Amino acid sequence: AEGINEKGLSAGLFYFPGYGKYPLYNQKNNSKTISDLQLTTWMLSQFSSVEEVIAAIDDVFVTTIQGDATVHWRIGDSSGRQVVLEYKDGRAMIYENQVGVITNSPDFPWQVTNLSNYVNLYPGNSGIRQYNDHTVAPFGAGSGFLGLPGDFTPASRFVRAFFLSATAVPMNTALESVIQSFKILNNFDIPIGVLFEKGKAPDIPSATQWTSSIDLTNRRVYYRTMYNS
Repeated sequence: AEGINEKGLSAGLFYFPGYGKYPLYNQKNNSKTISDLQLTTWMLSQFSSVEEVIAAIDDVFVTTIQGDATVHWRIGDSSGRQVVLEYKDGRAMIYENQVGVITNSPDFPWQVTNLSNYVNLYPGNSGIRQYNDHTVAPFGAGSGFLGLPGDFTPASRFVRAFFLSATAVPMNTALESVIQSFKILNNFDIPIGVLFEKGKAPDIPSATQWTSSIDLTNRRVYYRTMYNS
């Protein structure tokens, strides 16, 4: 579902329910038809750049073998270029991902446009305001991000991911960068209890709950998925 190859090309899929639509299946195109859950492997096994993937994507027909649900993909390469691939009305749509973020539905252009609803957010603290005879002051640090959505919907996670990654402080070493990345990712954990009532979670719940440990002596980071969506 997700990976990186020896050329630095990386790709991963994300569920995209209710918005995508693959090409209609045609048995005559079997030799060029591929399951959506196998498309990442198809990319990473034979291409080295985003440009090569884009050039070849119209040569295959994507279908699903698991009901009507669709997915969309984040694709990046060693140059730093990132794109999002979505299928709309049977056509492959490629969007330059200059924000470096992807979640689930709605579609990527909507998610980027929605960032404008949070144009008031900024790093730092808001100032003290005087309204007639009353002074209004922030409670504490971080008031510049007051209003950052904290719920678990894809739209809110997209906004949160954008602002947290865009304001991340550059680290001096690779290890520090990896550790900071994991700390940022922890802001998007979806606890099982949020999505399911007590005692009603399925065997494989659609939630992301992670555990991580860091071994600074051996300079290793262990990151284990407890539940994967």
